[in-house]
Amino acid sequence: MNKAEKTEVIDQLVEKLNANNKIYLADCSSLTVEKVNAFRKVCFDKKVSVTVVKNTLLKKAIERASDSRLAELIPALKGETALMFTDTSNVPAKIIRDFRKKEKKPALKAAFVEEMVYIGDNNLESLASLKSKNELIGDIIMLLQSPIQRVIGGLENKHKGAEEAAA
Repeated sequence: MNKAEKTEVIDQLVEKLNANNKIYLADCSSLTVEKVNAFRKVCFDKKVSVTVVKNTLLKKAIERASDSRLAELIPALKGETALMFTDTSNVPAKIIRDFRKKEKKPALKAAFVEEMVYIGDNNLESLASLKSKNELIGDIIMLLQSPIQRVIGGLENKHKGAEEAAA
C-alpha cells in the first residue's frame, strides 16, 4: 500500500469516526476465514458495519478525528482489529457475546458508545445490557401508561359498582 492509498484510507476512517458515536473495536484473530465470514454475515444481518483495519492507520485516523475522547481507544490497538459501526448501541456487544457461545473470539477490545469509552472485554456484558433508544422510549411509554390505566380501571370499577347498587 503506497502513501496515497494510506492517506485515502485514513481519510475514509476519519470520516466514519466523525459520523458515528457508536464504535466498537474487536479482536477476531485466531478465527478461521470461515468463522470470520460467519461473524461478518451476522453483523451484516443486524446492520453493523465491520472492517478489519491496520492499527497504525486507525491510530492516525483517531488522532485526526473531531472527538478527542476517541484517543482513549488508542491503547487497545494491539493485534488484529475489527472496527465496528452501528446505529444501535448494544447490538455489536450482543453479537460478540452470542458468537462467543460457540467460539473463544471475538473479544471486545474497546468501545466508544454514547460519548463513553469502555476498555476491555470485561465491559461486554454491561454494553450488551445497554438499552437502545427505542427500548428506552418503550419503557417510558409503559411507565406513563401505567398510572392512566389504573385510573381508568378504578373509574370502570366504580361505575360498575354504582350500576350494581342501582339494580
